[in-house]
Amino acid sequence: MGRAKEIIVKVIPAKIANEFVKKHHYSGKVVNLSTLHFGCFLDNKLHGVMSYGPPMDKRNVLKLVDSGKKEDNEKWNEMLELNRMAFDDYLPKYSESRSISISIKLIKKNAPQIKWILSYSDATQCGDGTIYRASGFYLTQINKNSTIYALKSGEIVAKRGDAKYNFKDAKALKGYQNRYIYLIDKTCKITVPILPFSKIDEMGAGMYKGQRVSLQERKQAQEVHVGEQLASSQKEGGSIPTLAL
Repeated sequence: MGRAKEIIVKVIPAKIANEFVKKHHYSGKVVNLSTLHFGCFLDNKLHGVMSYGPPMDKRNVLKLVDSGKKEDNEKWNEMLELNRMAFDDYLPKYSESRSISISIKLIKKNAPQIKWILSYSDATQCGDGTIYRASGFYLTQINKNSTIYALKSGEIVAKRGDAKYNFKDAKALKGYQNRYIYLIDKTCKITVPILPFSKIDEMGAGMYKGQRVSLQERKQAQEVHVGEQLASSQKEGGSIPTLAL
């Protein structure tokens, strides 16, 4: 894992987190619902941000996981959405999955009422969820994009989140949006089908760093990655992490 082990993850103010997200997230936008922000530091400088908060889709989210609670007001206190994640190019390989893991451990320690994490990957503009899969999240949905639109001006916006825009002549971008769930409390049960990661390739929904990824390209990348991980594992005496692509 190399220098990724040296990353320090800690809570940072919203102002600092949002400035970083605007600069480094592919959308250039923050989620106003975010309430908990983690900064990822290496060599005493901020190089990554993860922002958590309540989900936007309140109607359908709570039913995704059964924690044994019956009242919605109790359920709201049990989950968070990882709704923004941005890293610069300074961080080494495997930094993202390590940073997510540390942030979840901090949530578990300091907010024990949180039992599960929800997040979405934008396989229309960014990626199909490589980092989530490497971090132990379950894939629970692959949907064709229906919320990300290109306006007549050329600006890309989310129809549900950016209601102030005029969508009269807007066009939905071609692609997919994938839903992931992480169970902090392993006694909770996911109530929707858990999909094999291979389903992404079967549906032609593969994307990595904004580029479409074919099944053959993914297999080739996996072969290279396994070789790198095996060499690193043998050198450091550790186990081989989940495939990155």
